[in-house]
Amino acid sequence: MKRSLQAILLVLSGTGLLHISLLTDLYLRYVKDWMRPMLIASGVLLLLLGVADAWSHRRPGTPRDEGEQGTYEDHDSHPHDHSGVPRAAWLLFLPALSMLFYAPPALGAYTASRQTSKPIAVQQDDFEPLPSISPLPLTLGDFASRVGQDPEQALKGRSIQMTGFVTPVERGEGWDLTRLLINCCSADAQAVKVRIYGSETPPADTWVTVVGTWHADGTLGTSSATVALDARTVSKVDRPPNWYRDALLLPLPR
Repeated sequence: MKRSLQAILLVLSGTGLLHISLLTDLYLRYVKDWMRPMLIASGVLLLLLGVADAWSHRRPGTPRDEGEQGTYEDHDSHPHDHSGVPRAAWLLFLPALSMLFYAPPALGAYTASRQTSKPIAVQQDDFEPLPSISPLPLTLGDFASRVGQDPEQALKGRSIQMTGFVTPVERGEGWDLTRLLINCCSADAQAVKVRIYGSETPPADTWVTVVGTWHADGTLGTSSATVALDARTVSKVDRPPNWYRDALLLPLPR
């Protein structure tokens, strides 16, 4: 790639990183919030490298790189033109421009529909008593753990409230209330799902709060219990700021 185009690409990439991480919260679509300082540092570094490359290239007496020399002769004295930029190199501009003008959307129902629900990693024999409030707010992971492992069957007959986005299902009844979890970036996303019965399927990727009771199928507190809810109400809500977490949806401050 020509030195001038290389400098432009570095500047665009650095500016794009700074745009999504410093001026907006778009970076949360791809990585966790603790990576923001590293993205800002990377953007500054790329921007400085691009400016330095462009400045050094324009200094008087700076030799042009091989890509801009036009032609050279090999050992057989046959001239070869190397002034062109490989076509594939132009594709590098697409991700740089997308960060500035059209950031790709966050992962959602399309990704979740191609994954099974994340298995419960920690086996529990003892659970803390549940508060007596109704409906009871729970995360999807807590609900799944209680359904499959709580020998006290504390969820039996309780009104449960959970929040996530809608993932339609191709086979079977109901739809999936979903959260996507990431350890580092969106490339390692894993889905947590709770099957919802008794409600029409809202549009895919719609964020909703569902209130209902455990769908009685199997023995509650054992692995035979289905991780599902019979919905009583389904309410549309705004997407939370950091949606790659299985967290309770806290009320916004007034």
